[in-house]
Amino acid sequence: MGITTKAPLQIGSPSKSINIKKIKRKGVVFSNFYLEWTKEHPLVKRIRLWRWFATLNQMTNGYVFNDYKSLPRVLLFEPGGSSAEVLLYGGKVVSWKNSQGEELLFMSKNTGGRFPKGGISLCFPQVANTGMMKEICWSKKNAKSFDNIPLRLTPTGNPSSVDLTLKTTANDSNTWPRSFELRLRVSLGPDKMTIISYIKNTDNASLSFTFALQNYLSVSDMSEVRVEGLETLDFHDNLQQGKRFTEQPDAITFDGEVDRVYIKTPGNIAIIDHNKKRTIVIRNEGLPDAGLWTPWDNATKASEIGFGDKDYQNMLSVDSGVLEKPIILKPLEEWKGVSIHDTSGCLCKSESFNHEQVDF
Repeated sequence: MGITTKAPLQIGSPSKSINIKKIKRKGVVFSNFYLEWTKEHPLVKRIRLWRWFATLNQMTNGYVFNDYKSLPRVLLFEPGGSSAEVLLYGGKVVSWKNSQGEELLFMSKNTGGRFPKGGISLCFPQVANTGMMKEICWSKKNAKSFDNIPLRLTPTGNPSSVDLTLKTTANDSNTWPRSFELRLRVSLGPDKMTIISYIKNTDNASLSFTFALQNYLSVSDMSEVRVEGLETLDFHDNLQQGKRFTEQPDAITFDGEVDRVYIKTPGNIAIIDHNKKRTIVIRNEGLPDAGLWTPWDNATKASEIGFGDKDYQNMLSVDSGVLEKPIILKPLEEWKGVSIHDTSGCLCKSESFNHEQVDF
């Protein structure tokens, strides 16, 4: 798959002009640029953000550039100031910032290997002990991540969203036991990010799979975080051979290693960071299960997925997926999963999923 990086883009301001091509060579991410003027009046910053968005709006698919590891990324941007960066390999979201410029995703400082560790990764077709790939058990280590799979970029005509697709054929049987079509849309709204996943069975036999979005969230300190929305639910504890338990009626706090899969979750899970005075709400449709993971100070567990020994202090993984019972699609049937990440702090249980139809 060939990826063409656009020509250098000049973005002007009353005081300076920024050459993106020169800056990105130094490893500076474009979504950080507006923070150079954080001391200015909010109205001035908002005007400049609108100017930048007007420039980006002339592009059909955001801004495509190569990072310091020569991996192609798409920058997404919306008028309110939120931004995101998505790798064309696997559709991995490696940055999501709110309108205040705060990074909401955790990315490990451990730079070993080709692909970055953290962010939001898509895992398919195997995340548990059921599905087509015959893995031993659910684990972060064994999950079939898409990180090394190049996806096709489809123009959306909107710099706030990106569409990625993967279509397999019978010629790919050595890699994939079944042929399928996967479509992924990542879109931004004001302090909100929506990830819509479509999977279509293009094989002449049934397709069985499990699926997950592994959400590595940035937190100030694990001891200052609580999770609401999982109270009284049943879960499988992977620290106790997957035995099934029922959660207590209180919010979940952390003082040690946790590795659980909650089943039949409600629509909303809130991650509350007391130090940052920030709440991230994850609302799901078609993704009934949730994974909750922190290695705490278990260096072996952290290193298995490429994290550093101290990364656990500022990271919590709250996954959205189909983990307990696999989806089974007959030929030509489709499945859709929707995950909305919201930093407004509102649980909004009655809010309907008025997301857009994804047509590629």
